[in-house]
Amino acid sequence: MALNSQHIEAALRHLKKADPILRTVIRKTGPCRLKPRRDRFDALVSSILSQQISAKAAASIRLKLTALLAPKKITPENLAALTPAILRTAGISNAKAKYLLDLATRVVNGDLRLERLSRLSDEKVIAQLIEVKGIGVWTAQMFLIFSLGRPDVFPHDDYGVRTAIKKLYDLSELPDKATSHRIAAPWRPYASIAAWYCWRSLDIAGD
Repeated sequence: MALNSQHIEAALRHLKKADPILRTVIRKTGPCRLKPRRDRFDALVSSILSQQISAKAAASIRLKLTALLAPKKITPENLAALTPAILRTAGISNAKAKYLLDLATRVVNGDLRLERLSRLSDEKVIAQLIEVKGIGVWTAQMFLIFSLGRPDVFPHDDYGVRTAIKKLYDLSELPDKATSHRIAAPWRPYASIAAWYCWRSLDIAGD
């Protein structure tokens, strides 16, 4: 099941009723603007490029990669035709170049069928994606939320979500896995939307 306007409306009704703290965040934030990205390969490329660097740096490298491939687009076939050395000219680290090429090669060879992932359960999607070099559980969870639009994904290891939970629920330290899941339990089956509001709560705090 992928998110649509009806799912989001149902999620907001549920979250407002189930969690008074999140209800306040929803009121301050406004409508949920979580919309799945259509280009699944592009989303994974962006996730790999964004690992362990700032959003600004990732955006800069993304522009360089786009320029490197121009006038061609970022596709599995076009990316697989490159070498690590060529990718490094776009500011991509050697490790990430290998990750991107492993992803592209798996898609081109049919070992990873991105178009079929929507038919699989969350657990099976994660299991397939983490076989790709450089993709871990967190990246796979982001793919579930932002590409497949799965409504009930709780990325308990995400630093932003943990930071938001600490601030919103007045904890003395960042919550561990057990604490995070305990707080998130009332959010089910709409943990993805709740996570989106957790991220947004940090933006509001910084305004």
